Amino acid sequence: MSFWKGFGIGFKTFFQAIGFVFSKGLWWTLVFPILFNILLFWGGNELSDIAIANAKAWLIDLAQLNGAETWYSDILKGAVTGFVWIAIEILFFAIFMYLGGYIVLIFMSPIFAYLSEKTEKITTGKTYSFNGEQWMRDMVRGILITLRNLFYEIAIIILIFLASFIPVIGWFFALISTVLLIFVSAYFYGFSFMDYSMERKKLTISQSIKFIRRHKGIVVANGLIFALAMMIPFCGTMLGPFVSVFSAVGATLAIQKTELAEL
Repeated sequence: MSFWKGFGIGFKTFFQAIGFVFSKGLWWTLVFPILFNILLFWGGNELSDIAIANAKAWLIDLAQLNGAETWYSDILKGAVTGFVWIAIEILFFAIFMYLGGYIVLIFMSPIFAYLSEKTEKITTGKTYSFNGEQWMRDMVRGILITLRNLFYEIAIIILIFLASFIPVIGWFFALISTVLLIFVSAYFYGFSFMDYSMERKKLTISQSIKFIRRHKGIVVANGLIFALAMMIPFCGTMLGPFVSVFSAVGATLAIQKTELAEL
């Protein structure tokens, strides 16, 4: 299958997944992105409060000079508190800019495993009796694949960064690095979404990798919308988990249109 033909299939099935989720009674799974966002917001605030409190405690010890208040104590405490708050917010934004997609993939993996199986059951009529052990294996494999992909993506980012220092060639990499990194993320995100179906069909990770490489177009298209959603300033981390639900369903629909459905 050519890259662009696969890309068209992956793009089309993502948007088919939106209607599929609502028409087939799977809309309730969108509750989990809401819960994820609540947990993320609460956890972020807690970590931020702890960091600021520790910084303020350190500052009080510094400013009071063993109990002796100085004229600049209040000014210094206010300034550093504000600086720490800004620094923590920037840190959280940076973390979720680069790692947020993988955090979503890890925490939402039980839902993706369920959605993938349910989608196949609806589209093909093939049923899988619930097996808690199998469901756990699907979830664990999904997390391991996600961590593997994160490692490879970080390695690629480092290589691109180093290549940018090479004369002439480095200028080229600097110009295309943003676009290249988006497509790298899309590839690995799509890989994670599609692997749930391959695990269910008892393919090994090496067999899954071979299939992914033969269908790069589908993989990239499936992960691209999720990657772009995660990059939207300020609301990407909130929108991304909802998009991931449709990506998981879209990946399963796309696989039904490939040779893997015949295995």
